[in-house]
Amino acid sequence: MNLRIFSCLLVAGSFLTTIARGSDWKADYEQALATAKVARKCVLLDFTGSDWCGPCIEMKKVVFSQPAFLSYAKTNLILVEVDYPRRKVLPEKIAKQNARLLHQYGVDNSGYPTVILLSPDGKALGQLEGYDGERPADIIAWIEKLRTKS
Repeated sequence: MNLRIFSCLLVAGSFLTTIARGSDWKADYEQALATAKVARKCVLLDFTGSDWCGPCIEMKKVVFSQPAFLSYAKTNLILVEVDYPRRKVLPEKIAKQNARLLHQYGVDNSGYPTVILLSPDGKALGQLEGYDGERPADIIAWIEKLRTKS
């Protein structure tokens, strides 16, 4: 492999890793709300069945793992994955929290995936139910529209 190509790939990989690390999804809802309040960032809740829900897996692949979304999120959001897996076991504290959040936000009626945007103060600004092929730009535009109304 050409050294110049290898160097470019190495730099690009490092950049993407940095973006991904800077936009890590959190599991602790209360901690995320506290961080959001101090940082004055909105909270994006992703209610997902990460290991069994096809639309959830697709949304993560097409939207939430893409550099455009991750870069935007790093600057503007605190990301929280509210997961309901079937094959992996969550820590008891997180499982109890997620069961409570399921009812608190009505996701037990809307299904997965459901994405909810909260203001920095924890007020629900909007909700997306299901996944219809949105791209990162679509989700970012939805968030921006809601953020300007708050």
